[in-house]
Amino acid sequence: MAGNRGVAYIGANKVEVQDIPYPKLELQDGPGVNPANVGRKCNHGVILKVVTSNICGSDQHMVRGRTTAPENLILGHEILGEVIEAGPDVEFIKEGDICSVPFNIACGRCRMCKEGKTGVCLNVNPARPGAAYGYVDMGGWVGGQAEYVMVPYADWNLLKFPDNDQAMEKVKDLTMLSDIFPTGFHGAVSAGVKPGSTVYIAGAGPVGLAAAVGAQLLGAAVVIVADMQQERLEQAKSFGCETVDVSKGAPEEQVEQLLGIPFVDAAVDAVGFEAKGHGEGAEEAPATVLNSLMDVTFAAGGIGIPGLYVTGDPGGVDEAAKKGALSLSLGTGWAKSLYFVTGQCPVMKYNYGLMQAILHDKVQIAKAVNATTITLDEAPQGYADFDSGVAKKFVIDPHGMVA
Repeated sequence: MAGNRGVAYIGANKVEVQDIPYPKLELQDGPGVNPANVGRKCNHGVILKVVTSNICGSDQHMVRGRTTAPENLILGHEILGEVIEAGPDVEFIKEGDICSVPFNIACGRCRMCKEGKTGVCLNVNPARPGAAYGYVDMGGWVGGQAEYVMVPYADWNLLKFPDNDQAMEKVKDLTMLSDIFPTGFHGAVSAGVKPGSTVYIAGAGPVGLAAAVGAQLLGAAVVIVADMQQERLEQAKSFGCETVDVSKGAPEEQVEQLLGIPFVDAAVDAVGFEAKGHGEGAEEAPATVLNSLMDVTFAAGGIGIPGLYVTGDPGGVDEAAKKGALSLSLGTGWAKSLYFVTGQCPVMKYNYGLMQAILHDKVQIAKAVNATTITLDEAPQGYADFDSGVAKKFVIDPHGMVA
C-alpha cells in the first residue's frame, strides 16, 4: 500500500509535515473526529491523488491558535485531485477523472442538500449542520493538504473537469473552485451586486480579491477593496480595483473621494473575526469591519459576510469575543433597512458556472490572487509567509504535477 504525508496542526503558529495513514473508504478515529463518525463506511467515496491543495485564511485562523482545533489535525479543505480508486457504490465518477472538491462535505440526500444549501448538510457532522475537510468542529474528515485524501459521496460532491489536459493547463485557476472563488463570488451575490453596482470589499486577502473578481464578473461599475497591507492593495489594483487604506482611518472619507458620496450599493466582509480597528497601529476589534460596512452601505443595501466567525476563540480580546459575541450596531442596520447574509458558501451552487468562466477565458482568478505554487515540504514556510500578509495565494503541489 502507498504511503501518505500531510500537513498537521501542532499548536499555535506551528504546523509540520507528518507521515499519516493512507486513506480508506471508511472514516477512521483521529484528531477531531466525532465519535459518532468513527467507522462510518464510505463505499460512496473515492480516493484522490491530490494534485493541488491550497492554504486558506480559514486554515490560518486555526494555525494562529484562534480556534479549538485539536493537535495533529490534518489541514486542508481546498482540494483538486485525480481519482485513483472509486468505492463500489460510485456510479458516475471514474478512475483517472480530475475533479474539484467543494470544501463543504454534503450527502446529497438530506433536506438542506436537496434545497441547495450544501454548507449545512444535516448528515455529515453529528455535532451540527455542515462539515468540511481538515477543519475544527466539522466532523473530523481528514484534510487534503496531503498526498492522498478520501472524498465521500463522490458522485454528488465532485466537480469533474471535461478534459484532463485542459484542466492541467488551467490547474492554478481551477484549484480556486474548491473554496475561495465560489466563496468570494457568493459574498458578492449575497450583497446584491449587479450591473452598475458600486461595491466595497473589506479585506484584500485571497477571499477579498476573489470577491472583487466576482463583483467584476457580475458587472459592478466600481469595486473598492480595503486593507492595511500595501502589497495586498497593490494586488487589488493590478486587476482594476480602487483601493482604500484603512490604516489611515475609517473608510467613508476615502470612499467619498472615489465616488462623490460616502456610500456604496453593496459591501462584503472578507476579513472575519480577527478584524482590527481602523487607523495606524490599530489593535484587534472584531466588530469593527461589520459596523463600518453598515456605515458605508447605502440604505436598503446588502452585506455579504463570507469572512469566518466562530463560536469558540481562545484568543478573543474579551470574554464575549471568545464565544463569538460581538458588539454590533444592529440598530444602524435596522435603521437603514440593511440585510446580511452569513455562513459557509454553498460551493456547488456556483462552481460549475465559475469553471465554465475559467475554461472559456472569461476570468483569470489565479492571476488576481497571485497563485504561488509550493511543495508539500514548503507548506510550513507557506503558512508563515501567508501570516506575514504577503499578497500570495499558496498552492501546495504534493506530487510535482503543476507546470
